Amino acid sequence: MTEKLFYQDSHRSTFTAIVQEVRPSGNGYEIILDRTAFFPEGGGQSSDTGSLGGVSVSDVQEIDGKIIHYTDGPLVEGTEVEGCIDWTERFSKMQQHTGEHIVSGLIHKIYGYHNVGFHLGTDSVTLDFNGGVPKEKLHEIEQLANEAVAKNLPVQVLYPTDEELSKISYRSKIEIEGQVRIVVIDGYDVCACCAPHVKQTGEIGLIKLVGMQNYKGGVRISMLCGFRALEDYYQKEKNNREIAVMLSAKEYETAVEVERLQEELAMKKAKIAELERKFLEQKVETLDISGEIVCLFEETDPVMTRELVNLLLKKGAKMAAVFSGNEREGYRYVLGSRSLDVRKNGKLLNEAFHGRGGGKPEMVQGTVKGQKEEIQAFLKHGWK
Repeated sequence: MTEKLFYQDSHRSTFTAIVQEVRPSGNGYEIILDRTAFFPEGGGQSSDTGSLGGVSVSDVQEIDGKIIHYTDGPLVEGTEVEGCIDWTERFSKMQQHTGEHIVSGLIHKIYGYHNVGFHLGTDSVTLDFNGGVPKEKLHEIEQLANEAVAKNLPVQVLYPTDEELSKISYRSKIEIEGQVRIVVIDGYDVCACCAPHVKQTGEIGLIKLVGMQNYKGGVRISMLCGFRALEDYYQKEKNNREIAVMLSAKEYETAVEVERLQEELAMKKAKIAELERKFLEQKVETLDISGEIVCLFEETDPVMTRELVNLLLKKGAKMAAVFSGNEREGYRYVLGSRSLDVRKNGKLLNEAFHGRGGGKPEMVQGTVKGQKEEIQAFLKHGWK
């Protein structure tokens, strides 16, 4: 059994240990020590990384009570080595995980929901709950969570006896065998947990809820704490500042300015569409529609492509086909008629030019790939 130094002091970043076992594993080695400060993967949290006796530790797993360090080089059995965990990574994970306890405890207290999933990766933290949280309430939960940080409460770790445990009301995502480790943040959370945590809530820093989505009948909340939350703020501040410069607007008014630009853009698009429609009407007036099918290649958007087909049919075309695009990327098409079922024609067109699409008897649409001349020839003779 490996002695777990990370439980004795979560802030310990260096230690010495005796190498007990060394064995090859894949492209590296598996190292087992008599004791370690490296936290193994567990409870939704990835393992610590760092160095051990001059070799790099990329992963740590606990199997049958032994903690296995996966390294890129061997060590000598029986020797004493110094271990050093990546403290920046460890402290960040402790900030995230302790912050998760506060948020999960608040949601459980307010709504009665249970945290049924938790993932703490190198750049993302997600919490899954078995019930819905109103989006407008996220700010309130976030405010309460940061109040817990400001109180700088002690983060207590208990190892209760079976009798003591029977008297404790605590959260747990899984059934636990053996000694149960309880993390307590007074007034906010009592939860079974195997991971290291900060010693005071003040060490968490800022708690920021950055997103929420429906997930498996409940919700998945994304959050960031401490330096991760600060880095997220830096990036968003940088983006907003650059947007403000481009818009010649104050930083707190970028959303208002973007909304104004959207309205202006919508008006211009409507004006362009009106002018394009008039242009197409004039163009249709000059076309000969006496054949079996009128085929046009016109660079326009899908709405105007359908509009052009309708204009051709309105003028009296028996069948009309309009294509937009190019030979390299392919063509979007609309095929229509007021007297024929064009679905069969669309299917034949798709088969001939690696296309896909469909629609109703009077109009089908889709995409094809081919040369303009070949498509025109097919429309004239190919399906007869």
